[in-house]
Amino acid sequence: MMTEMAAFFNLQIGRKRVVCPHMAFLTSKLGIDLGTANTLVFIPKKGVTIFEPSVVAIAEQDNKILAVGIEAKNMIGRTPDSIIAYRPMKDGVIADYRVTEAMLRYFIDKALGRWNILKPEVMVSVPAGITSTERRAVVEAAIRAGAKNAYVVKEPILAAIGAGIPIYEAKGHMVVDIGGGTTDVAVISLGGIVASNSVKVAGNKIDAAIADYIKKTFNLAIGDKTAEEIKITIGSAVPMEDELSMTIKGRDFLTGLPRSTEIKTNEIVKAISKELKDMVKAIKDVLQDTPPELAADIIDNGIIMTGGSSQLRNLAELVFRRTGVKAVIADEPLYCVAKGTGIALEHLDTYKKSIIAKR
Repeated sequence: MMTEMAAFFNLQIGRKRVVCPHMAFLTSKLGIDLGTANTLVFIPKKGVTIFEPSVVAIAEQDNKILAVGIEAKNMIGRTPDSIIAYRPMKDGVIADYRVTEAMLRYFIDKALGRWNILKPEVMVSVPAGITSTERRAVVEAAIRAGAKNAYVVKEPILAAIGAGIPIYEAKGHMVVDIGGGTTDVAVISLGGIVASNSVKVAGNKIDAAIADYIKKTFNLAIGDKTAEEIKITIGSAVPMEDELSMTIKGRDFLTGLPRSTEIKTNEIVKAISKELKDMVKAIKDVLQDTPPELAADIIDNGIIMTGGSSQLRNLAELVFRRTGVKAVIADEPLYCVAKGTGIALEHLDTYKKSIIAKR
């Protein structure tokens, strides 16, 4: 499978697309939620067709791409020195341009079918705090990966659209999108962002905090996948009376031998308290910058939470306790941004004010 994948990428690099003039009107449209942890591809009228980790496996010796997505993620922590399982996105932006381009090419081709001859229109989500240089890099990567046109829209706007929020009303809506690399907070009214904040604290930092706590408390080394599993299985944002527990396995720092131990929910609450505090502070900062009329709307409508990491147990309860504003997890929070890209692509004229970059 790995050699097939490498051969596929080599084929793509040298391949030129030929577009039949009679078929130009059939140009496909794709929405891409290009996340630090996962990439989702949304096709209008079909829904989310691809949901894979944003991971690429590279052979270091000849710099060849061996695998992308789920297959590459399964290699993390299990590869020989000659193979690197690599995340080309860091804190929501491109850390490695070439690898991101190859990853996008793979997802676009997989979504449309290998022999698709039409270049698609692509809309890509980006964090609220992205710079103009980082924005251009995303557009260029999408074009070079095979897009006919590329549009870039901020994640809170897309999350709001995907969550079914009427963003063009003269009302204030607050969206908190918590992904793998960033927490994006925005107050939206009349189709635009009135106040926003983006902090590089989200799911990945929570995983790292769990691994660090276990290292210091139990002298046990665990991998990223185990830390993520702990977060999902027993993690919580506030202490629980009926604690959950989990047996974890790792390598003992003192003996160097494999060992297992048990960990409980309230220990995880303690481990991730700093990260949660930073996320809540980002929400408070935006609330403080919000005009009074819109602040009143937010009290009525509540805070809408989207993104995979918003599903952490009792996170909405923590936000309510710290801000006094009720928080609600959107339906299918993991898919909100991806769904937003699809809806915006289908109604480009309606949402053209929200597009911050295009080519």
